[in-house]
Amino acid sequence: MIVHRDHSEYYSPPRRALPFSELVDVLETSFAAHGVPRARPLPLRWGRDTDLTVSAVQALDPLIKDGRDWVYRSGFLPQPVVRLTGQRDDGGQLRDGFLTSFVNISHIQPIRRHDEFSEVIDIWLSVLARVGLHARHLSLFGRLTTWQRASVRGVTLRFRHLDLTLGDVNLLWNADQPHRMAVDLGSGLERLAWARSRANWNDLVFGPFADAAPPATLDAIRTATLLLGHGIRPGPRGAGGTTRRMIGTISPESAPLGVDAMVRFSHRYWHSIAPLRLEWPATASAIEDERSRH
Repeated sequence: MIVHRDHSEYYSPPRRALPFSELVDVLETSFAAHGVPRARPLPLRWGRDTDLTVSAVQALDPLIKDGRDWVYRSGFLPQPVVRLTGQRDDGGQLRDGFLTSFVNISHIQPIRRHDEFSEVIDIWLSVLARVGLHARHLSLFGRLTTWQRASVRGVTLRFRHLDLTLGDVNLLWNADQPHRMAVDLGSGLERLAWARSRANWNDLVFGPFADAAPPATLDAIRTATLLLGHGIRPGPRGAGGTTRRMIGTISPESAPLGVDAMVRFSHRYWHSIAPLRLEWPATASAIEDERSRH
C-alpha cells in the first residue's frame, strides 16, 4: 500500500457541499489544466459483450480488445452507466455507495510508454486535491499481478479515501499486441461527492425524496429515467428488458401518488451530464404506462 508521508486519518469535510453539476465542472477544469480534454459520453445502448454501457473503459475496446490503433473516446469522460451488480446486504438491498445507475468518472487514454501509467495517477491526485480530497488522506493499494480476460491483459490498483474505496486505475494491453496499451482510471461521481461530504448516502443521492419511498424504488425510478431518456423503451429482452425490470421494481405501495416528482428530479440530474432525448413528462408517462400493464 502506498500512502503520503504525512498520511492522516483525520478528515474534516468542507463546509460547502458542491452540487453534482459543479463538481463535474471542477473535475473538467482540473483535468483540462493537465492537458486532458473532456470527451462526450458513449451511447448508453451498447450491444457488444453487454447490452448497456457499464463502464467508460468500453471506449477502449477497439484498441485493447481488437488490437486496432484507435479508440471510441479518450480523455476525461463522465459516463452514465447501468450496472446491476452492486453490492447488496443480506436482505437484497443495495449497500450504501452502490446504485444501479451512476456517473462513471473516468480518465481513459491510449499510451505508448509504461511510465505514462504513473503520470495518470499523478494527474488524478492533483484533480482530487482540487475537490478537497487531499493526498494525505488517500492510499493506493493492490497487487502488480497481471490478469487476463479474453484478449485483454492488465494490472489493477485501487485508491481509497480513508476507509472508503473510491475506484481503481488499470494498465491495459492487448494480449497479442502488447504495444497496444491504455490507461483506465475510474471512480463514481456520486461516490466522490460522498467521500467529500461524508453525508448520508440516501440524502446525497435522492435529495428531498430520500424518505419519500424505499431506496429500491427511488433507485429504480432513477435508472428507468436514464434508460428511457436515452430512448431505451421497455421490452422483453436485452436493454429493453433492463428498463422493464427497473420499472417492475416500483411497487404500487411505494409510489401511490405516481412517479412524476422523482422522475423530474432524476431527469434534471442525468440531463446535466448528457442531454436526454425524452423530456421528463414523457418519461414519467412511459413509466406509468408500463406500470399499468402489471
